Amino acid sequence: MSQGSGDVVNATVRRWQLTETLRQLRERAGLTIEEAVEKLRASTGTWSRSKLGRIETREQGVRVREVEQLLDLYRVEEVDVREWLLDLAATAHERGYWHAIRKDLPEDFHEFLNVEAALVALRQFEAMLIPGLLQTADFTRALINGAIPGLAPDLVERRVLARLARQQVLTREHPLEYHAILDESILERPIGGQHVMRAQLQHLVDRASAPNIMLQVLPKSAGATPALEGPFSVLTLPDPIPDFGYTEGPGGAVYIEDRAKVRSIIMTWGILIERALPQADSLELIEKTARYYT
Repeated sequence: MSQGSGDVVNATVRRWQLTETLRQLRERAGLTIEEAVEKLRASTGTWSRSKLGRIETREQGVRVREVEQLLDLYRVEEVDVREWLLDLAATAHERGYWHAIRKDLPEDFHEFLNVEAALVALRQFEAMLIPGLLQTADFTRALINGAIPGLAPDLVERRVLARLARQQVLTREHPLEYHAILDESILERPIGGQHVMRAQLQHLVDRASAPNIMLQVLPKSAGATPALEGPFSVLTLPDPIPDFGYTEGPGGAVYIEDRAKVRSIIMTWGILIERALPQADSLELIEKTARYYT
């Protein structure tokens, strides 16, 4: 079990690590939820099946004393594991450093922001626009003004700064492993005008030189592919949290945690990797397209 990634593991991810580990420890002990609750009631009398179920699905918080009771029941004697889980329980409500910029971003994006700060790896397919982690300030500004006409200039600038702040996950001491696949049409959509697009495309090439960033382009010649289903991401958080899917649409953000559905998404990702151009060819195409913006 990994103990996370230091100060980048914020409240949301600490809570996820805690509850997923508690579920795994119960299963390792060979107990169903009903059996665990029966034993807990014999000693404390304050547990119910719904309570333990809600804790394991992150619908309810868990206190330090309750974690101690669960660890005793599951016969967890490893000192480092116990200390780690009790520390997670004690700090599960502490805010991460991303809280300072949340107020300037759309409310339905807040949960993803909490998660993004602690990601170990991110696999992302985009069909309409350059991902936020790879945008320049000028591109972001033009994008916001175009997508939300009439937004107050000061709020636009705060959102631009917030997006740039997010990008530090790519350059921190232990950077995010980032693999993005972009539909070729993104390169041909002139957001912000010729100068902005040329600089943005060159920025993609520059960022892809980092060892933790892989960039591919899905060419139009690929024809019909699973990409037609729309953009999606596969998110990897610290152990023991399993990978999960994420997508956005007019109805807001959707998190995909069902294991069968996540496996399907990962299979789709594998298909897109094969259908997309290799990184070297992708960067060559991006540079070629950039020259058309003069």
